[in-house]
Amino acid sequence: MTIALRRLVRAGVWAAALLTVTATMVALPKAVYAQGGVLVDAEGVMKIRRFDDPHGMLHQQRVAAARAGLEQKLAHRSELRKVSLTLLEAAITDSLDHNRQLSDAMRHLAGLTRIQYIFFYPETNDIVLAGPAEGWVDDLSGRTVGIDSGRPTLLLEDLIVALRAYGPSNKRAPILSCSIDPTPEGLRDMRTALERLGANVQPSDAPRIAEMLKTSLGLQKVSIGGISSKTHFAQVLVEADYRMKLIGIGLENPAGVGIGSYVGRANPSAIARNALKRWYFTPNYECVRMSEDGLAAELVGDGVKLIGEDEVVGADGARHGGGAKDPASTAFTQAFTKRYGKLAAKVPVYGQLRNCIDLAVAAAHIRTSGWCERAGWQMLVFDNEERYAVETHHAPVQVETAVNVVWKTKNQFSTPIGGGVTIQANLALQSANKLADTDGQVQKAREQVKPPKLAKGQWWWD
Repeated sequence: MTIALRRLVRAGVWAAALLTVTATMVALPKAVYAQGGVLVDAEGVMKIRRFDDPHGMLHQQRVAAARAGLEQKLAHRSELRKVSLTLLEAAITDSLDHNRQLSDAMRHLAGLTRIQYIFFYPETNDIVLAGPAEGWVDDLSGRTVGIDSGRPTLLLEDLIVALRAYGPSNKRAPILSCSIDPTPEGLRDMRTALERLGANVQPSDAPRIAEMLKTSLGLQKVSIGGISSKTHFAQVLVEADYRMKLIGIGLENPAGVGIGSYVGRANPSAIARNALKRWYFTPNYECVRMSEDGLAAELVGDGVKLIGEDEVVGADGARHGGGAKDPASTAFTQAFTKRYGKLAAKVPVYGQLRNCIDLAVAAAHIRTSGWCERAGWQMLVFDNEERYAVETHHAPVQVETAVNVVWKTKNQFSTPIGGGVTIQANLALQSANKLADTDGQVQKAREQVKPPKLAKGQWWWD
């Protein structure tokens, strides 16, 4: 048998080496999913961390402590909790001015787990986010999730990042993005290593081959656009992208979701030589239903799509467009999009990605509608890093290469798989994408949740 390089893929942090030396089919290894998170060290290298809690006892202890510490009204599950952004900033301003720490309720937006509606009330100058909410707890990975649903809560720091990206001080609507890319040298070295691989390769050589690919590719470069790389928002984009590729190459398999891996679908004989695979997240831009009077909007659907694009890599490691279509890749991205809601319910980082996308769309809607100007809201704290710092995290600069080696058919190919996240929130607000409030339900929802007479300092209500 001769060893032929059949497949290289952009952003090769997820190099899936799919190799075979005989026609015998060998089952894909089943990847076991455990609760996971990430750590970004002081050098900016992002690494996956796993947390074992086989019987759930540690989490239950955390839940019990969280319930005991939460105000009863906040611990109560609400179908539609309302948060006035203008009143929230006023309450935060008062806390900062008097050297008081912000409350947990402020930092977790009163336990909101999703944005369902965005309302504006010109008579009171309230800009309101509304959605389901519940009490919260930090899971073993440090993520804040709902006590009842396990879905991640919205975070004040992510809201502020979105508002700054689309705020009055930012004259141009940005594209929020992340990308994880191998160096040209890494791709070249990987190609060379595969070409030098001997002919007498056996299934027992899989660990050696995986280590060879990981070493030759080296660390992958992280690029972030449109927002500060030192924010939690940026870390969510990178982690969600990285772990999506782990699913694609069969190294993660969230139980009960049914997405399946790319490597399980791929047909080596159908792979064009040196074709590159890219998968990246975008918003589902048909996600905004607007009221006729323009004072209310509803975010609908799961809000996230996974799409693919093929590229080709040359012998020098440079990437070029024009790769052939791959049915296995298409099937993977379609399955991922279709089951995204179920995945987000199982794996919190995907819920966080959806929340970040929703926040970006909401912020873009507030900007496009001119609500800040109409409300006289200057965001003197939210739009000022010196007043409220959110750029407090280690910036992810590199990620470790992950490799899976799977033996399939007589031919073989190697797949460093990549992509990223691209959020152009303004596209959701274009007329071609906006959904009509044909039955007037969005407008009725706004009328039904008009801000009541609130106590001094109160900024949320059920």
